[in-house]
Amino acid sequence: MSFVEVCKLGDVEPEGALGVKVDDQPVAVVRTEDDEVFAIEDVCSHGQVALSEGEVDGCTLECWLHGSRFDLRDGRPLCPPATDPVPVFAVRVDGDGDEAAVLVDITRSPAG
Repeated sequence: MSFVEVCKLGDVEPEGALGVKVDDQPVAVVRTEDDEVFAIEDVCSHGQVALSEGEVDGCTLECWLHGSRFDLRDGRPLCPPATDPVPVFAVRVDGDGDEAAVLVDITRSPAG
């Protein structure tokens, strides 16, 4: 698979997250206050709930159910109760402003 457009940048509020599906893969597209965009699996590794419903703080996303925080850059949990990381995916923003296309590749990590 390659990059697939999942939303427009304006669909994701600064310091917000949007849950989307790529094929059958749930993905949380996350936008930081500084307009960095990340893509992370939209399932908490502890509570099996949508991470896109949590709070964004810098480069972290907090699960709304039990408060586990995940690093958006590598998916690692930063505090209990989660102990397992969640997958992160390569993301690309094409264009400018709120109409820029957000593309995700679920087959590649950001480093790959």
